[in-house]
Amino acid sequence: MRADSERTALAILEAAERVLVRNPAATMAQVAEAAGVARTTVHRRFASREALVEAMSAWAARRFAAAVEEARSDTTPPLVALYQVTANVLRVKIGWGFAMSRMNSADPEVERIHADVREKCLRLFRRAQEDGVLRADADPEWARRVYYALIHEAAEQGRDDGDTDVLATRVVDTLLRGVGTG
Repeated sequence: MRADSERTALAILEAAERVLVRNPAATMAQVAEAAGVARTTVHRRFASREALVEAMSAWAARRFAAAVEEARSDTTPPLVALYQVTANVLRVKIGWGFAMSRMNSADPEVERIHADVREKCLRLFRRAQEDGVLRADADPEWARRVYYALIHEAAEQGRDDGDTDVLATRVVDTLLRGVGTG
C-alpha cells in the first residue's frame, strides 16, 4: 500500500508541475484531473494549494541535490563533472521549473541543499583550477555566480527547446571560453 501511495503522491506532484508551469493560477481540481485522480485524493495528500506547492518545491530541491550528487563531482575528472552536473541540473530546472522558482529559502532543508550544492560547486571549480581547466587566477566564487547565471538562462531557453545536452555544452563552453575571440 505504501508504494502505491508514494506513486500516487509523485503522480500528483508531476501533474501539478505540468499544470502550474502553464497556468500558475490552476486549481487543485485541474491538478487532480491531470494526475488522473479524484480531487479528494489530492486534498487528502495536500491540505491546501500552498501545501502542494511546498511539497513540489521540496521534491524539486531533493531532485536538484540528487542531480548534483549523480555527477560525482568530487571524483570524476573536473571537465567531465562540469558537463555532467550542468546537464543533470538543467534537466531538473527545466522539468521542475515551476517548483524550482517557488523554493522557499527560509525552509531549512532547501537552504541546506543549496549550501551543499554551492560547496560542491566551489570544490569542483578548485579542482578544475588545479587541473588547468579554469585559469589559476580565476575567483572560484565569481566563476560560480557566472555559472549559476548561465544555467538559469539555459533553463529559461530550455523550456522552449529543451535539448539539455546541447544547452549544457553551451553553458560549459561559455563558462570556459567566454564569447570573445581572444
